[in-house]
This record gives sequence, C-alpha cells and structure tokens, in this order.
Amino acid sequence: MSTPVVPFRPSSTYASAMTLGDQPPPPAAFTRAAESLRRAEVRPEIELEDLPAPQRLAPYSAAIGASVYRDDDELAVGRLILLYDPDGQRGWEGPFRLVAYVRADMEPEITSDPLLGPVAWSWLTEALDAHQADYSAAGGTVTRAVSEGFGNKADDPVTTELELRASWSPAREDLSGHVAAWCDLMCLAAGIPPLPPDVAALPRRRDDPESDRTK
Repeated sequence: MSTPVVPFRPSSTYASAMTLGDQPPPPAAFTRAAESLRRAEVRPEIELEDLPAPQRLAPYSAAIGASVYRDDDELAVGRLILLYDPDGQRGWEGPFRLVAYVRADMEPEITSDPLLGPVAWSWLTEALDAHQADYSAAGGTVTRAVSEGFGNKADDPVTTELELRASWSPAREDLSGHVAAWCDLMCLAAGIPPLPPDVAALPRRRDDPESDRTK
C-alpha cells in the first residue's frame, strides 16, 4: 500500500520572484514548475525544507534543501535550485534550469577510488532516468575533500567528503521526478540503497509534527 505524500507548507521565501515588492506575479509556467517541487515522493530518511532562492541567476527562482538521516546522524545534505528565464540563457536549451548540490561524508577508501567520479555522476543520470525525468544539457563536477585538523584541532579525526554539483535543463514543467532523483542521489552518496520500485515513500520536513525524530 502506497504511503500518501505530505505536501510542503508554503514559505514566503520559496520563490525569490514572489518577494520583490510590487512586481507583477511570476509567469504561470514558473509557478507550475515551482509548485511541482513540492509533490515529489521521497523516502523517510530525507527531510525537505524551503530555502531562500538566489535572485541574480535568473529572473525567477525557487529553492529547496534536504538532509539525509540515519537515526540521529546526518549523512548527506543538498540543495536544488529552480531557475526560470522566459528568454532562456546560454547553454540552457530551454527556459528552465535545475542546479543541484550534494555533499556526503564517505570513508577514505571510497573517496580514494579513481572511479568515484564517474560512478557518482552515474548515480545522478541513472536516477533521472529511473524517475522518467527527461532532461538535456547536463553538466557538473564531482569533488573529493579531505579535512585534517591542526593546532588545537590536531586530535580531530580526518574526514573525507564527496561533493557533487550539477545542472541540467528539464524537458517539462513537472519537476517532481527531478526532485525524487536528486533525493535518490543523496541517499546513494550516503550509502543508503534505493527503495524497491513498488514501494512508495513519505517526505518529512523539519517542522513536521508527525516526524518520529526530534532535532
């Protein structure tokens, strides 16, 4: 039996174009796309939240954030930004662009694997295909970061992280599949395997009173 989707609670910072005083309402195409960000079904390890959207990358924008938890441990975080320019921009191949960021802690032996970059990128493209989230003009980078402590932090453990930055142009206004794919990417980066295809999931928010985990 599928788990129902819990909608996002609207936020005044959800779309930057909606907070600029007496400007006219945003185009209907952008509004429909922004609302579709809220309809994605994601697994219960993920908490979603609205974020302030950047205001200089495109005439209209919206943003959401996510964290992946196992018990009380935060394993991965990410941002997904929707950009809309009715006239398009160079390299977009359309009026919409999605910009994604994912960061996850990883074991040193994994981050040292030379195949990590291609594998991490395939997590994104395969997740988009799995959710039938058609796209074009995808590009991005995969970065491995090692943090060492010195001075009074010399006893801190060495940490290794994976960072993936990507952008692509969605083919349709409905972006729920793109959100689900981005969340799957975060789970894979966090070492959590994807759910079976016949299992639905329930999104959780930090302010969800039904959440069984308190922060």
